[in-house]
Amino acid sequence: MSEPRKMPENVARPAGQVADAVRGNWVDETAPAWSRPWLRLSRADRPIGTWLLLLPCWWGLALAAATTGPRYEDLWILAGCAIGAVLMRGAGCTWNDFTDREFDVAVARTRSRPIPSGQVTPKGALIWMLLQMGVAALILLSFNGAAVLMGLIALAPVAVYPFAKRFTWWPQVFLGLAFNWGALLAWVAHTGSLGWPAILLYLSGIAWTLFYDTIYAHQDKEDDALIGVKSTARLFGDRTGVWLVRFQILSVVLMTGAILVALLPQDNVIKLAIALAAPWAMGWHMWWQLRRLDINDTDICLHLFRSNRDTGLLAALFIACAAVV
Repeated sequence: MSEPRKMPENVARPAGQVADAVRGNWVDETAPAWSRPWLRLSRADRPIGTWLLLLPCWWGLALAAATTGPRYEDLWILAGCAIGAVLMRGAGCTWNDFTDREFDVAVARTRSRPIPSGQVTPKGALIWMLLQMGVAALILLSFNGAAVLMGLIALAPVAVYPFAKRFTWWPQVFLGLAFNWGALLAWVAHTGSLGWPAILLYLSGIAWTLFYDTIYAHQDKEDDALIGVKSTARLFGDRTGVWLVRFQILSVVLMTGAILVALLPQDNVIKLAIALAAPWAMGWHMWWQLRRLDINDTDICLHLFRSNRDTGLLAALFIACAAVV
């Protein structure tokens, strides 16, 4: 895990590139020119959000498989969640940018996004959002009826999230509700019904979202203060580190609880030990982030935010290993 590297200021950006996009990403370098505004609108040039949406799905599926035993059908659930995460993250980001288009113009980091920069019209953005949701719906309909219902319910927090920063200092909670729903959906897709392990895993993911998105929000805190947008970064201020430790502990404890509730009845010590390594590894990676965090350095905040892909992957890896023991 390397330290963040700043790009030289004199390096030219490709035309239309979004300010916080990964340099040299496939959208700006190899995608057809006509498709780039739409792919940027879906954040395809910034894949970390897709990972953060997908990983709770894989947690839920892996823990369900560890509880009842893996099945061949899980391979489709695994792939379906991945494709669905790409599509629904794209649709969610499109909706977010549509609702935030007036705010984005006023923030240095976001005014280069496709809608405020004029690459995509608001009407075109809505059509693009519906297309992505339509394809995602086809994938959802391939799951069992209970999972389809869970997928439909998930639309509520997705719709509300962009407005949360207008009325609460805790918009990250609403993001957590939306981004971790996959833990419930994938569990139900495997088992056919909801269970306490999935609920605890979902709550663990929400605490994790509060952790990483508070770090992310520190990039915009000055602009947010000027335009009146609320966030946990502004709320916590210099006490951010204290709150992040609380979220770290809460996430680890809740994931540990989910694993214990799911696997203790099996009386398989090896499986339980492997699965319990998931919250342990996740917690240590979050601690690694805390040791390097500087809330006043936007480059470090962005780097650490992106590193949460590895945080979630560590948990998914250990739970998946437990599933095949």
